Amino acid sequence: MKKVRYAVVGLGHISQGALMPGFKNARNSELTALVSGDAAKLRKLAKLYGVSHTYSYQQYDECLKSGEFDAVYIGLPNQLHCDYTVRAAAAGIHVLCEKPMAVNAGECERMIAACDAGKVKLMIAYRLHFEEGNLEAIRTASSGKLGELRIFHATFSQQVADKNVRTEESENQGGGSVYDMGVYCINAARYMFRDEPMEVFAAAATSPTDQRFKNSAEMTSAILRFPGDRLALVTSSFGAAQFSEFCLIGTKGHIRLAPAYDYKQPIVSEVVIGTKTKKKQYRETDQFGAELIYFSDCILENREPEPNGVEGLADVRVVRAILESVRTKGPIQLPPFKKVDRPTLSQLIRKPPVKQLKLVDAPPPTR
Repeated sequence: MKKVRYAVVGLGHISQGALMPGFKNARNSELTALVSGDAAKLRKLAKLYGVSHTYSYQQYDECLKSGEFDAVYIGLPNQLHCDYTVRAAAAGIHVLCEKPMAVNAGECERMIAACDAGKVKLMIAYRLHFEEGNLEAIRTASSGKLGELRIFHATFSQQVADKNVRTEESENQGGGSVYDMGVYCINAARYMFRDEPMEVFAAAATSPTDQRFKNSAEMTSAILRFPGDRLALVTSSFGAAQFSEFCLIGTKGHIRLAPAYDYKQPIVSEVVIGTKTKKKQYRETDQFGAELIYFSDCILENREPEPNGVEGLADVRVVRAILESVRTKGPIQLPPFKKVDRPTLSQLIRKPPVKQLKLVDAPPPTR
């Protein structure tokens, strides 16, 4: 089997704790290089994963020309996604970029243009686009069984550790809960309604005694108005207990996923139609191995990924509108946005959980 060779750029918790173990399940993918600013981390992880090629961030352009890999996974802080994607695309290297795609719509558009010019694939790492519970929820919503879809609400929260990069960076740099967790809720609203929001109205709040939130809000809630006068309420928080759910309500029933976005515990769904209730717990799977398999197939078969740069841009423009609404204390109108491809059950990839190897200086984001 021909394999796509990857360099992992950025060796934080998400790369070490989730993405890199996924190569065990992704037989069409091979980890061949690591890029980090920490020499000791590079040395230890290279030995742990049997990787012979390591580079510092200062050597990034050099490594892109080395011929040792075909694609990069970018697991860097949000404000670096654009720069590292554009440089990879210029070198003819395919890009799998963590979400959120970038800090603003302009950066997203630069990334899309660079990958188009470089004739390389660009995929944003929406792992739930390959997860069974979310994909079956999409099928139920699209089947008409819930009636006319009217209301969507979602919450995603966790207690973020002190001095974590997610709170140390300002929202203008891509920090804060809306970029990190709110994007899951926004994305779910869009793939459940199969549409794009037209208007955003948001508010944020922060505990006056919590010193973690000097640069970004503790929590943010937003109302998204969709065509057909449908409403979605999404809330993200870095200062509340771990919680993850969404609920879609139609004129005949509803579907609820709780947890909805997790990758270390099973997704659980509840479908209520009239007086009938059906509950299902989905098997825990390796969601990161699944996205590697999917992206490598897109490269090998020369087809466009479904969660591509346009999908990433669709969410980031909503994130920016939410932050602008918080700032102005008023509604923000969103211009029309065309998005044709949506996730479907045909993208389901089931792979068993993989054992997490020893983490090297990669503390979890939660406390």
